[in-house]
Amino acid sequence: MTRLVDLTRALKPLDEASFPDIIKPLFRIISPEIEYIDNQKGAEIMMEIFGCSKEDLPEGEGWGEDNLKMSSHMGTHVDAPLHYGSTCGGERAKAVDEIDLHDLYLPAIVLDMTHKRGSGSGITVSDLESALDKIGCDITGGEAVLIRTDHDKFAINDPARYNYPGMTRESAQWLADKGAKVGGTDALGWDRPFHVMIAEYQKTRDKKFIWDAHFAHRDKEFFVVQQLVNLDSVPSSGFKVAFFPIKLVGASAAPARVVAFLED
Repeated sequence: MTRLVDLTRALKPLDEASFPDIIKPLFRIISPEIEYIDNQKGAEIMMEIFGCSKEDLPEGEGWGEDNLKMSSHMGTHVDAPLHYGSTCGGERAKAVDEIDLHDLYLPAIVLDMTHKRGSGSGITVSDLESALDKIGCDITGGEAVLIRTDHDKFAINDPARYNYPGMTRESAQWLADKGAKVGGTDALGWDRPFHVMIAEYQKTRDKKFIWDAHFAHRDKEFFVVQQLVNLDSVPSSGFKVAFFPIKLVGASAAPARVVAFLED
């Protein structure tokens, strides 16, 4: 029997005023704008379309519908190579609608980085190797490697949620070179937090600190999935995950429903 575990962050409109100022620049990828059209408003729309009366509709109700305004990088989403640059490995970078679904339905490995929770520090190659040793796994090619930080457990407006550990250029490149196809995280971002990268760049003026983990994937095709949840509810290996994004033509990313398939 197959058990499904939802690894997707639920989306709902949030109160921007409840977010600390340091987080507000990220609000556009955290909270959607949703205009809910209830069954009463739907009845008015249907009355206009059909030229009918309210009495012609069951219990005087029409359809429900919703108008959305959101970033393609909203919530749990899949980054296409186009997000990192116009080329990947010397070829035109794929948009999200061009990713083969077979590349997004993969066996998965979960690496526990909860000891770095709240640190804002880099996840190194040594960290990845140690986590693999602990679960007795190796990356043989074609896997999704999911980084568990437990930052999904913080409240969405808690500043601590945004001081997550993140990948560096070296560790991101190492995963791709090992043959992993997807890298996922339950943190907001794949790289270290923006305030950490910005501070290091401003201090050193060294361009290597600018979005280095994402830029590492300009060399070899690799798909990044961010803002996962519930990685504590799946085993460290032995299951598959589907990362299926909305088919937004020409887009650099798209929100996805990410589901783990566990065989009991």
